[in-house]
Amino acid sequence: MKYYVVDSFTDKIFSGNPAGVCLLENNIDEKIMQKIAAENNLAETAFVLRGGDNFNLHWFTPEFEIDLCGHATLASAFIISNFLDKNRKEMRFNTKSGELIVIKKDDLYEMDFPAWELKPVETTQLMKNAINAEILESHLSRDLLLLVNSEEDIIKITPDIDLLKNIPDCLGVIVTAKGGTVDFVSRFFAPNAGIAEDHVTGSTHSELIPFWSKRLDKQIMTARQLSKRGGDLYCEDCGKRVKIAGKAVLYMTGEIIL
Repeated sequence: MKYYVVDSFTDKIFSGNPAGVCLLENNIDEKIMQKIAAENNLAETAFVLRGGDNFNLHWFTPEFEIDLCGHATLASAFIISNFLDKNRKEMRFNTKSGELIVIKKDDLYEMDFPAWELKPVETTQLMKNAINAEILESHLSRDLLLLVNSEEDIIKITPDIDLLKNIPDCLGVIVTAKGGTVDFVSRFFAPNAGIAEDHVTGSTHSELIPFWSKRLDKQIMTARQLSKRGGDLYCEDCGKRVKIAGKAVLYMTGEIIL
């Protein structure tokens, strides 16, 4: 099968978040998908199969299948519009999170994702020890969101990965703050998914966009994820949906021999 690696949420290789994209000619067993994702050892590997006018899309971490992934969806749209259906502007994906639409707008790929509601939760000593920083507020949806004082605090965080693994009831931990040159910044840790720190995470912005839209009283915002590689996201709060846009660049093409 054709295999690509795309750096998402960036226009330069060796930055943003790398995603593997496998273009399938036929369905393959999900156990094989999982083995390929583990072999690739990227945060996510996407498996794309044409299904009429739409595309069936699965995302796998090295450990398990995930219900929503932004950077691998962006990477899949990039590969379709540049290699499979050249110059295609709209891509519709059938996924575990329902139908997702990606629209190519010049060099940006705009994804239409569900918005996830966060609920306030008690800040525990485990949370504080896990990120070794002062926590202003804690909120829970798919992930645990921890609000801290500043962008500088987020940059300085050196989390205890073993403690992060012990935080219950969440896939991963988002640490976020108001930004300086952008509206808000974040980092994301998901060791229980086999990802100590994710470089740039589109799906967490299903939580971050509604959170910051209310606080900043803004519908359209810019965001940056402050991992070592870093990445930029262009965000819009649309009520029950959010729009997340970013750029992408091709790093590698290849073929997987099964």
